[in-house]
Amino acid sequence: MSDRIEVTTPEVLEGERSLDQTLRPSNLTDFVGQAKVKESLGIYVEAAVKRQEALDHTLFFGPPGLGKTTLAYLMAQELGVNIKITSGPVLEKAGDLAALLTNLEARDILFIDEIHRLRPVIEEYLYPAMEDYRIEIRLSEGARAQTVSMKIERFTLIGATTRFGLLTAPMRARFGVVERLGYYPPRDLERIVTRSAGILGVPVTESGADEIARRARGTPRIANRLLRRVRDFAEVKASGTVDGDVARAALEMLNVDEYGLDEMDARILKALIENFEGGPVGLASLAVAVGEDASTLEEVYEPYLIQNGYLHRTARGRMATTRAYERFGYTRPNDQPQPTLFGEGE
Repeated sequence: MSDRIEVTTPEVLEGERSLDQTLRPSNLTDFVGQAKVKESLGIYVEAAVKRQEALDHTLFFGPPGLGKTTLAYLMAQELGVNIKITSGPVLEKAGDLAALLTNLEARDILFIDEIHRLRPVIEEYLYPAMEDYRIEIRLSEGARAQTVSMKIERFTLIGATTRFGLLTAPMRARFGVVERLGYYPPRDLERIVTRSAGILGVPVTESGADEIARRARGTPRIANRLLRRVRDFAEVKASGTVDGDVARAALEMLNVDEYGLDEMDARILKALIENFEGGPVGLASLAVAVGEDASTLEEVYEPYLIQNGYLHRTARGRMATTRAYERFGYTRPNDQPQPTLFGEGE
């Protein structure tokens, strides 16, 4: 059976998609990291293949760049079925979803990225498709509009989201498999960098791969992006081999320090310390101080800073930690209040 992969997300650029696909593993065994998730999926996939049934609807959630889309591809590969890919914002009306569902063959996979951004009317339309494998086709418009129920093939919906809390309870309840993807340890990222370097034909030493892995913020997508930029630096400014010294020089040029903090991370922490005396300060005020959108600050930058102990999110607002003061050479005031209660703040 020939592979049939349809990508309907307009934001994806052709060249970048092709390059990313070359770096993706070809089977579930080659997927590095997320050991518990991979073990569970292997069992579910093998059981579905033995029974020749469609896999249960599956939901992946976690920060961006951790491999949710890659796992969807690999599951289709392991199941021996086709996959169609779309995203929540793309599906504007019920007809868009109906066109995808009616073209699915038995046991095929429909992958919806950022599924939490589905319109309510699309989400309601999806429920009977997930449960009863049928959709309602409207034959006309207006007060006397008629609909007809149409059966579709038993398929598997794989949803991916970076905002698990924004999914409605009815949608979450309809997924039989729910898996959370977490940040990768440096050792796993080093294996990913070494593998990607081999695919790209980039000579890389163990120290070079380790340097990139430690600064990749626990995210394979960032590790691969840094590798490509370090490769460019090595070809122009060095002998072409990515060793520890070359990687450090390239990453310093990219403003990515040895702790994985980039320029915006530094601006956030310095603004918090210098402008607001370490906090607490509301999210909106901090966003204005660094010239960034508040939601971007909260969703993109804060999770890494919080998980690595540079930032506290308290009931009164954001606060810099002792580690943040030490990282940038500041002395923490003795009278600064200590965070006592975690919450969303402003």
